[in-house]
Amino acid sequence: MKELIFPYPYLVYALDKYYGVKSKPITAKIKDEGKGSERKKEHKKKLNTKKMKSKPGRKKLSILIATFWDYPHTGGLSNYITTLREGLRSLGHKVDVIAPNQFSKMEVEKLREVIVPELKTFFKHRYGSYTSKIIQSSRLLYIYEQMMKSVKLENYDILHAQDLFTANILGRFNEDLGKPLLFTPHGMFTFNRVKFNRIEKGSVEEVYYKKIEKKAIEYATHMVILSDSFRDPLSSLGAKSAYLTTINTGIDFKTIDRGKTSEKIVISCIARLGPRKGHSDLLNALSRMNETSHQVEVQIVGDGEMREALEAQVKSLRLSNVRFLGKRDDIPSILSETDIFVLPTINDNLPISVIEAMHGGVAILTTDCGGITEIVHHNETGIIVEPGNVHQLATQLQHLIGNEALRKKLGGNAHQYAKSHLTREAMVGRIEVIYQNLIASGEK
Repeated sequence: MKELIFPYPYLVYALDKYYGVKSKPITAKIKDEGKGSERKKEHKKKLNTKKMKSKPGRKKLSILIATFWDYPHTGGLSNYITTLREGLRSLGHKVDVIAPNQFSKMEVEKLREVIVPELKTFFKHRYGSYTSKIIQSSRLLYIYEQMMKSVKLENYDILHAQDLFTANILGRFNEDLGKPLLFTPHGMFTFNRVKFNRIEKGSVEEVYYKKIEKKAIEYATHMVILSDSFRDPLSSLGAKSAYLTTINTGIDFKTIDRGKTSEKIVISCIARLGPRKGHSDLLNALSRMNETSHQVEVQIVGDGEMREALEAQVKSLRLSNVRFLGKRDDIPSILSETDIFVLPTINDNLPISVIEAMHGGVAILTTDCGGITEIVHHNETGIIVEPGNVHQLATQLQHLIGNEALRKKLGGNAHQYAKSHLTREAMVGRIEVIYQNLIASGEK
């Protein structure tokens, strides 16, 4: 078997254990127990003595932000990367962003043609079968790693991975480089796939992806998490509290003075039209509010795979006051005419749209998911209901429609909180302190 076949020994060993296969030698070089690994442990040990509260002398840094997903792209991850990049550049740092779609499609296709048959052969020979999900993920990992070889990682002071796959790839290269490697997970990959039946609990896929998550944590010098809701799941995968810093997402939001053109109460839901965001629950809640339907306009902002099904649901429920606006780039303008922002999400982390609504000074109705309640405090900066509870959603929406004073209070409080805690400057400033401390700790 050629050396390129499966260069991730730790994944093979995890699968061997699952299948009950006695581990056989793997031709790819194993760096996990090499000198690079020991250097990383020493580097981490030094950092552990640092409390990272005070800001050291600032240095101009060369920073690589890397993601396994296409960039730029629609969604919160892409927005986060852009905000971080621009904020760091405004502080005088050199910042590059690397993503798979920046590499040659022709080269990617050539690699795909080579690696897919060999991966299938490897898995069939070792385990007697293979799964399409593992083949696909292994292919993407391998191709992205090969593309990364063209990036001169030694020229960067800081490596910052935005997902578990990139943390694995950068971590492997970093065994020899010993650079500070940060990891910011934007979701609990395996947990969510099991929860939404994309993989089965106890399956080989769960074992495979959990091992990738554990290795990402092991490779990371430090982890920046978007909310405290990440702490318990990450701890269960082996993360130590000393290496986790919670920094809520901040944005650069251009507030537009509120200037409504509609006499009706405008309700806006801004989110990708996917199964996690709870649009169907919102429509069902609206169908229970016939007595106030003439008072409101409902705007569904965003696009996604569920649009057709949601439009059919609107027709079925005879909701004549619901409009689908599609993907929009003028969110501040939309929020300036919005009275109530609703996000009935059933699984989330820290949605950018909620943060935008807070900056826009809009009354917020959302759910107790992920880190949302860390910034939206019930009856102070918004209203919180249980995810999936249509009755609660309808009741609280009705309450907000009929109470202008409450809407103004919640919107005003949310705006003040966002200005104090959820700005680009606040987020980037705290992340930069971590960068500087990592560099200073490594130099001692």
